[in-house]
Formats: sequence, structure tokens, C-alpha cells
Amino acid sequence: MDLRIFTEPQQGASYDTLLTVAKATEDLGFDAFFRSDHYLRMGDADGLPGPTDAWITLAGLARETKRIRLGTLMTAGTFRLPGVLAIQVAQVDQMSGGRIELGLGAGWFEEEHKAYGIPFPKEKLARLEEQLAIITGLWGTEVGKEFTYEGSYYQLEKSPALPKPAQRKVPVLIGGHGATRTPRLAAQYADEFNMPFASLEDSERQFGRVRAAAEAVGRKGDDLVYSNALVVCVGKNDAEVARRAAAIGREVHELKANGLAGSPAEVVDKLGRYAAIGSSRAYLQMLDLDDLDHLELISAEVQSQLG
Repeated sequence: MDLRIFTEPQQGASYDTLLTVAKATEDLGFDAFFRSDHYLRMGDADGLPGPTDAWITLAGLARETKRIRLGTLMTAGTFRLPGVLAIQVAQVDQMSGGRIELGLGAGWFEEEHKAYGIPFPKEKLARLEEQLAIITGLWGTEVGKEFTYEGSYYQLEKSPALPKPAQRKVPVLIGGHGATRTPRLAAQYADEFNMPFASLEDSERQFGRVRAAAEAVGRKGDDLVYSNALVVCVGKNDAEVARRAAAIGREVHELKANGLAGSPAEVVDKLGRYAAIGSSRAYLQMLDLDDLDHLELISAEVQSQLG
């Protein structure tokens, strides 16, 4: 199973902190560094020094890392016009030498839209469907040809559909718990389906829906990568687990129930159970970005056992 590091910078992290974590992610052999796309902190965190923009961050990291994949879980479809986002992602992919992945979601956190004057439309999923069609359509248009799109929410006329990403195809990630439209969108547009913060049972059920939706549109169910995002809290002993749980304001028993927590052996065992239902990739939500020893422990005693 691939292990990827997933960060939530809106809770309080500067670019320099994210760079430090990204470089550790690369040095310790993890597969990728991903970040959320939010402008307002959640819960009790103070959010200092303030938000960083996801794609500006990834542009910087693209130039300061060499191997790891870089991406978002998930870019908010409400934040950027689809044509602009297609340009931004293509440019950052070029800057990284072809290491970018785009997780795209509808957007859900109304308070951050109010805080920064961002429109929060009611028809978010319908807009997301058009955004996916536009972004993949722009990238897929042959150089020298034009792209035109006439939708309910977005219209593009004779776009040159430039620039192109460095990769022939930037992987697109779609995720979520929705029972009908989410699997359909994943089947139509996604290279990877991500199940965020979900139990084994809910993940298995949703993976089944996505496989069925893929087959309904003529794809093989296994054409997609299936992954989970889970909070992580690992310690060499019970005291270390408790200390790390306290540092992120969580209880050990709750983390063990809902995430990847406990000893390295416990976490390896739980990852194995996710692998058994078809998940081949885990995004480890790291909430204490100053605890680089945590990353080192996961690399040495969890990742090393996954093969």
C-alpha cells in the first residue's frame, strides 16, 4: 500500500512549515505530499499565521522537491473558475516535471466563503460536473485545436486550450460519501476514488458503488485506484500515543476507532484490513506538523512493513 502524507494547513501552518514537512516526506520515502484547500481554520485551532493558498503552495513545492507526487484533497470547486484552474494545474505540473495530481470537490465549508467574500452557490455538484468536463476537456484538446463548451454555468468559446500539463494525463481524484452522483462522476472522470475518514464497512460499500458505476459506463471497476484518507497517530508505546493524541486535541480510543492509531503493529494491521477491501493507497492526515519524529516513526516501522 502506498502511504501519502496529507496536511491541513488552514489549522495553522506557514509555507516554511509545509516545505519542511514536504522535504521530510520525500527524504523518508513516502509516495506523495498532499494538502487541503481551505481558507479558514476549523474547530479550536487558532489558524495562525493564517491560510496559505493550495496551488501557490504546490507551485513552490514543485520547485523544491524532486520525487514525490504533489496534490490536493480536495481543491474546492467554488474557489476558482474551471478554465483558470486548468491553467494553474497545468503550469504547476510543468514546474514539477509531471508530478501533480488534482483532487477536485464541490466545496462545502460555507463559513470560509463568507469570511473571504467567495460566492457559495446552491448548485455545487452540478457545477462540479461541468468543471470536470471543462478541465479534462481543455487538457485533452489536441494542440492547434480549439475547445468550446456550452453549459448551464460555464461557457467557453474557441479556447486554445493551453497550456498543457507535462504529464499526458494529470490524475484526477474524486471522493466522498454520496451514494449516486459521486460514484457516477468518479466513473466518468476520475483516475482515483478517495474515501475520506470512513470505516471499513462504509469504504467497502462505496468502493462497490464506484466499481458498479464504472462498469455501467464501459470501464473496468479496477481501472480506478481506490484510496482512504485517515487521521494518523502512532507511538512506540501507549504513553507516546497518548501524548500525540493530546497534542491534536483527540482521544486515543476515538482515534483508534476512526483512524490509524496505536502502535506501529496496530496501524499495519488496520491498513491491511483496508487493503483487503480494495484500498491500495492511504493518505495519512498529519495534524501536528511540527512533530517530524512522528513521520520518521511511521516511515521506519509502518511503511517498511507494507512492501
